[in-house]
Amino acid sequence: MDFQAGILQDGSPMESLEKQLICPICLEMFSKPVVILPCQHNLCRKCANDVFQAANPYWQSRGSLISGGRFRCPSCRHEVLLDRHGVYGLQRNLLVENIIEIYKQECSSRPLKKGEHPMCKEHEDERINIYCVTCEVPTCSMCKVFGAHKDCEVAPLQTVFQGQKTELNNCISMLVAGNDRIQTIISQLEDSCQSTEENSEAAKRELCARFDALAALLEEKKSELLQRISQEQGDKTAFIQSLICQYKEQLEKSSRLVETAIQAAEESGGAAFLMNAKQLIKTIVEASKGGRLEKIEQGYESMDAFSVSLDHLTEAVRTLDFDPAEEDEEYFDGEEEEVEE
Repeated sequence: MDFQAGILQDGSPMESLEKQLICPICLEMFSKPVVILPCQHNLCRKCANDVFQAANPYWQSRGSLISGGRFRCPSCRHEVLLDRHGVYGLQRNLLVENIIEIYKQECSSRPLKKGEHPMCKEHEDERINIYCVTCEVPTCSMCKVFGAHKDCEVAPLQTVFQGQKTELNNCISMLVAGNDRIQTIISQLEDSCQSTEENSEAAKRELCARFDALAALLEEKKSELLQRISQEQGDKTAFIQSLICQYKEQLEKSSRLVETAIQAAEESGGAAFLMNAKQLIKTIVEASKGGRLEKIEQGYESMDAFSVSLDHLTEAVRTLDFDPAEEDEEYFDGEEEEVEE
């Protein structure tokens, strides 16, 4: 039995009560049994089951092996979690059911007043009680017999009313289910966005740690090689400085010997000259023979042996990049999952 809104006077308590007894899915008065959602909103069990089935297409039936499912309340978008019993596991609202029964009895006991049912504009005393299928408009029996719709195909008004209302309810359920799926996708995308940010920060930290470790290793190796060059530099310069000292001593001795020889050569007396000349000549000859000191080899000062080629490392650093194999594998795995879904 259908009850139309407006059967009572506007602003009456019963009309206000009627608005509270309308299901947000089918926009009709709640039909038994009425279920209570965890958010304390009410739904017809059939409407709740339609929304649940639309949001959980793989949930088969009561007693299924699937653990349960979820959907969102159409009134407040609160997420409702259900067990394997589905909507049959929700508690019935017996109070609302009893109120609806009392309301229907009250409405059925009140006679319809003139003007509460739509009347035909062409025949003012005729109620609109049939539906013209050809013109797709409600009309009255007189219009079908004598009026503009006498050659049209008609159908009972209640039949068309129920059919279109059922179609509208199906569209509403479909929209609600679509909205729930969109909300689910939005939640998944938000989770993916957050996960992307967290994973990016973790990847940055790992990359910085690896580059810092590489920089530390290069710095350690540089210090080691610099130490070896410094050691070689110290050894060579020490050896060269020792040779310089030896040559300076040799030069000093030779210079003193030259002065002695010049003084002897200036001696005018033959006897005095001959007394020292022979020994002096012998000393000069021995000094010229045994005064040869060690010399450094040609290129001794070169440090070419400590040249290091970093071309291969430079090229390796320039070509350094992320491993594409792992990223491609994850990308294709994601595409396959989307195709399966």
